[in-house]
Amino acid sequence: MLIENCPIINVNVKVWLFWAYLRKPKWYSYLLGCVPVTVLNVFQFMNLFNVIASGSGDMNKIIIDGYFTVLYFNLVLRTSFLMGNRGKFETFLEGIADEYAVLEKQNDIRPLMDQLTRRARILSKSNLWLGAFISACFVTYPLFSPDNGLPYGVYIPGVDVHASPIYEIVFVLQIYLTFPACCMYIPFSSFYCTCALFGLIRIAALKRSLEKIHEFNTSPRSLFARIKECLQYHEDIIKYVSDLNELVTYIFLLELLSFGMMLCALLFLLSISNQLAQMVMIGCYIFMILSQMYALYWHSNEVREQSLEIGDSLYYNSAWLDFDQSVKKKIILILARAQRPLAIKIGNVYPMTLEMFQSLLNASYSYFTLLRRVYN
Repeated sequence: MLIENCPIINVNVKVWLFWAYLRKPKWYSYLLGCVPVTVLNVFQFMNLFNVIASGSGDMNKIIIDGYFTVLYFNLVLRTSFLMGNRGKFETFLEGIADEYAVLEKQNDIRPLMDQLTRRARILSKSNLWLGAFISACFVTYPLFSPDNGLPYGVYIPGVDVHASPIYEIVFVLQIYLTFPACCMYIPFSSFYCTCALFGLIRIAALKRSLEKIHEFNTSPRSLFARIKECLQYHEDIIKYVSDLNELVTYIFLLELLSFGMMLCALLFLLSISNQLAQMVMIGCYIFMILSQMYALYWHSNEVREQSLEIGDSLYYNSAWLDFDQSVKKKIILILARAQRPLAIKIGNVYPMTLEMFQSLLNASYSYFTLLRRVYN
């Protein structure tokens, strides 16, 4: 099965294929997408440095410009990592497509598979629509702002971006670049969530196989072969989660550091803002951060929790103590390995769980209250 035809991942894959981030490079796609977005981010960093160095910007401007600069840097980094590891991503996605085609033929797992596939597709599409809506807010906010600034603060050496007609040209270009920027950021998060959902499907398939292991008890040879297949499939799942972790762990480490800091800054800006339009926009920014990060941590937590139940499916649903000694050794291997949960880690150190997400929120709120107290 081709990766663009695999239902659980094809929404994000088609976006990546459209911009030529996968398979054969297309330079005209890069010139229309990631290259100008990267140049925009460079100008954003120059603007942020200029504002801070000159002391000409107030706290509101610094925080908003800093948020967009970090956001665009994150999406440029995501895309660069994807293109730099194009082969690994393609191999990983092809493995999903091949395994999906195999699992489709198993009637006992098919209902759950259809359910999680629908969830993955709804999640991917809703993320794109949410990204489009928030992006539209990004570019229309200056129309309601009293300072008539640009959607994203930029500094171009030797050019006054606030003078007509340069202002209008830059404004239109930023509106256009918001679309490829959205396509560079959103699909990566959706890619991880859909891969985590497919991991849940594979774990469920293994649990169903272990629950029915007693049906082969009449033939020791068949029972041994079956439990050996389950052990191998468990190892395949472990490798699958390990490969997924390798593809996302350091990107998510950057998000943890950057967006935790930006969440604190946005909360502070919300508390001191007295403009309704700005308060609404800040609320949208905060909602985008929380919704994206919650989806990442929730799906990671589900993989972790479900992997811990693999041993329970075998331990409580089969009289494995009555099996042959060779079979019991294989079962003990599965039970022992199931005690170590499968986890996606931040920087290969901390597992992504809902507890960690709560800790991130607590830390951001603590720094917000400290910043607010110092400001007062």
